Amino acid sequence: MQASDRFNINSQLEHLQAKYVGTGHADLNRFEWAVNIQRDSYASYVGHYPLMAYIAIAENESIGRERYSFMQKMLLPCGLPPEREED
Repeated sequence: MQASDRFNINSQLEHLQAKYVGTGHADLNRFEWAVNIQRDSYASYVGHYPLMAYIAIAENESIGRERYSFMQKMLLPCGLPPEREED
């Protein structure tokens, strides 16, 4: 692998990280990463009707109620953020 290839790969990675929040970056902590994963999962459940119907049947709830529940969980999917240490 040549130096130009490495530069090209790094620039592509930086572009993806700037374009899509969920791809992360070097300063992303564990809590923020977990929040991104949970929100992406809930958004996928809400966006795919057959999966939402399956979850609604498994939970014995209506599809609308499950959709509302997932939308509410997207606000704080992992609870409150941890206290930040001041440097």
